[in-house]
Amino acid sequence: MAASSRGFATRLDSELRGFHHFLHRTNNGFERSRLSFDDRRLGVVRVSCCCSSTGSTNSVEKIEEWRSDSRRSPRRVRVHASSPALPFASSSQSSKQEKFQPRCSPRNSGPQSRDTPPKRDTGIANEKDWGISLLSEKVNETGINEDSSSWYRESGEDLGDNGFRCRWTRMGGQSSDGSSKWKETWWEKSDWTGYKELGVEKSGRNALGDSWWETWQEVLHQDEWSNLARIERSAQKQAKSGSENAGWYEKWWEKYDAKGWTEKGAHKYGRLNEQSWWEKWGEHYDGRGSVLKWTDKWAETEIGTKWGDKWEERFFSGIGSRQGETWHVSPNGDRWSRTWGEEHFGNGKVHKYGKSTTGESWDIVVDEETYYEAEPHYGWADVVGDSNQLLSIQPRERPPGVYPNLDFGPSPPSVEEPEE
Repeated sequence: MAASSRGFATRLDSELRGFHHFLHRTNNGFERSRLSFDDRRLGVVRVSCCCSSTGSTNSVEKIEEWRSDSRRSPRRVRVHASSPALPFASSSQSSKQEKFQPRCSPRNSGPQSRDTPPKRDTGIANEKDWGISLLSEKVNETGINEDSSSWYRESGEDLGDNGFRCRWTRMGGQSSDGSSKWKETWWEKSDWTGYKELGVEKSGRNALGDSWWETWQEVLHQDEWSNLARIERSAQKQAKSGSENAGWYEKWWEKYDAKGWTEKGAHKYGRLNEQSWWEKWGEHYDGRGSVLKWTDKWAETEIGTKWGDKWEERFFSGIGSRQGETWHVSPNGDRWSRTWGEEHFGNGKVHKYGKSTTGESWDIVVDEETYYEAEPHYGWADVVGDSNQLLSIQPRERPPGVYPNLDFGPSPPSVEEPEE
């Protein structure tokens, strides 16, 4: 067991860094919007301030932007749908958030205030957008700003078995009357197995009673059974209004391995007074041309009105299917729905069929070109190129003759030989 793990951390770093130089010669492909969905690109949350940060150590090496001329087969990209027919917040709620701006302290007087809530539907930010800068020395300090607001900052290092090390920096502050508070923690973790983790957690509350919480993580590790390098990113965000019955929650995740296997998904929930909505979606690429995508979203009101829409598609080598349903339920329980489906045969023929509760129906075969996304528009090459700070984490030095213990978890189920 120990012998199989020898040199993995060094080998993994060298492979990824060698691949890093190749990234500048490759690129993302084009996107084709899916019908009946809003064409929206995921963004990132960038927190900035007018004054420079303090206590930073070695700066993160900047990665130049790159594009490729590689050709890709026609494909279709599912664009994530917005919440079904209802916003998260009213105009008054939006104006409240706009009024709540970060405060800046004079240089070297204390940490910058991060007292702004996260934004909805911005996906998983890249590490460079967080500006994580861990302090190189152990500190524990507090202070008072010119506006009488207070702040604190501390940092440290935790050590454990198997070469585990966690470097962290924690900071926060509050207004003079305590009505506004914020807290943020940065960390990086590593051990002798090659595991590396970069993370952020932040929370806060403003004078209007609005509160929020957000966490972000980026992990590099070796898959126990395939022995492949894998990078996983995730984010959770939530916010709650202090003056309305309104709030929202989002959980996002992305997983990639070095052979093109990719999994992405999100779960979302929101409420605005008497209306609530939910959305779930997922994407799975096996790295060999097989793809599964699905979306399920629905909403309801307190008087009993409900509506929703869901669809799924599966493709491999130009052959596959799509199917879905749109539905509505009235307060008195009357239900309407329309179901539809497509069978793509890979020869330019598509079988389309469907029906509804109002008597609609169709069942035809048409000549139509098939479009789908056989590989993710953001994949292994992209995530490696955007993870320079994660890959640069330095683990503790391993003494000669000491090797990491790898926990492979439960063994896969055994396959019994059939009786003759």
